[in-house]
Amino acid sequence: MGFSASPMRTLKVGEREIATDKEGYICNLDDWSEDFVLALAALEGLALTAEHWQVIHFLRDYYHERRVQPQVRVMIKHFAEKWGTEKGNNIYLHDLFPRGGPQKQGNRLAGLLRTKGEH
Repeated sequence: MGFSASPMRTLKVGEREIATDKEGYICNLDDWSEDFVLALAALEGLALTAEHWQVIHFLRDYYHERRVQPQVRVMIKHFAEKWGTEKGNNIYLHDLFPRGGPQKQGNRLAGLLRTKGEH
């Protein structure tokens, strides 16, 4: 079963319809906005905090600098330095993003494509 980047659904963001795949990953990276994050988070039942936004912006910045999404261990290292080990760990990051952790739900919200190897 292959992954298709063709639009399977749309997400209403203000007056626009943003194309996403069936899992909610944005189809056109240029369509991302903070309003997209708010709309998708509401759809997924996620109440965003400042920490969610920090992770989302980290994911976007990392991708734009390196053209690849960060691995979880890179996120853990970054947020352990930023937040301390109480919060900068795999469990806390997955608690923030309960629908697939930072690599799935975080990437969806950050407007990034699914990572290779995701099922």
